[in-house]
Formats: sequence, C-alpha cells, structure tokens
Amino acid sequence: MTKKPNFDDTPLHCACFSLRKAARAVTQLYDDTLRPSGLRATQFSVLQHLASERPFTMSALADVLVTDRTTLTRNLKPLIERGLVKTEVGDDRRQRTVTITDEGEIALGRALPLWRQAQARIVDGLAAERWDGMEQDLEATVLVAQGE
Repeated sequence: MTKKPNFDDTPLHCACFSLRKAARAVTQLYDDTLRPSGLRATQFSVLQHLASERPFTMSALADVLVTDRTTLTRNLKPLIERGLVKTEVGDDRRQRTVTITDEGEIALGRALPLWRQAQARIVDGLAAERWDGMEQDLEATVLVAQGE
C-alpha cells in the first residue's frame, strides 16, 4: 500500500503560483484597458519592443520577451496578418528579422494612452517607490530563474 504524501509541510507560498497569479491579474487589467485599441497586452509589448530597436532577429526578440521561438511565432501571427509587423530573411539567411510596420506604429500610438491608464493604476496603486523596487525584484527574479 502506497503511503499518501504529507502536504502539511508543503509551502503554500509557492513562488511560481504567486508570480503567475499576479501576472494573470495584471494581464487582465491591461487587456481590459487596451481592448478599445484592438491590441492585447502581449501584442502591445511586442510592438513596443519592436518600435524601440530595429530590426530584431526572432531569437533576440524571443530572448527579450523570455519566450521560446515557437510561442513567439504563434504570437506574431495575428500581428503579421493585421499588417502590424513583418518578418524577413536576415543578412544571415538562417535568421529572420522582425520589424514593426507603419501600421504597427499607428496602432501602438493609439494604444499608448490606454496603456498609460493601466500603468498608472498599477504604479499609483503601489506607490512609485514600491513599484520601482518591485520592478527591480522582478528583473532579479528573471535572472535567478534563468540561472544567471
């Protein structure tokens, strides 16, 4: 007969659960706020990164977004279909580059005031100093999780 595990000593404060719970709540807030723009929070983030650096290789963009290339390709598909981003073969034919289009910049510009509303709700709700510390802690958490 197999002994049942004792869950009494299992920590209820799991880092993974707590971070995912916070991420889901924040994503819902941003998605709801960005809805009139036609962009989701993840799409806004992709466009924002693409607007800040040109061009991105698929690998570099996946690294910045901390996602795998398969997930990135799936997330880019609706943006490509809407003409907001484009992919091209890079200088090294094995690489693909991703760039924001003029239409993507327009969509990003329309979404920016909505994003600012969601951002203000989080930053003001936590107080700017607390948010700054949390942002640094989250960056450190990413590095720890990646073994750096």
